[in-house]
Amino acid sequence: MEEKLGFTLFPGTLNVKLTADSVKMGKLLKKRAGFEILPASGYCRGRLFKAILNGVECAVIVPEVVGYPENIVEVVAPVNLREKLCLLNGSLVEVEVTP
Repeated sequence: MEEKLGFTLFPGTLNVKLTADSVKMGKLLKKRAGFEILPASGYCRGRLFKAILNGVECAVIVPEVVGYPENIVEVVAPVNLREKLCLLNGSLVEVEVTP
């Protein structure tokens, strides 16, 4: 993933709960190519999309897991997003998927 994104990942993800309108956009996102994640044994497959979250370069991961909630996306970045953006549970963020 780091090779495809051009940055070293901070360990862990930020789970973002989508609004109802964003869930519709998330469904459209699943139809875009993105980068395929082919993980090591024991980890799930998925798609990776470059993005910006509140001005910070990041990537959205859409896991390809049966039963994974449609209203949740996982975000990875080169920094701890929760600390950098002073996020608390329930904080509002804006994620922009970039081309």
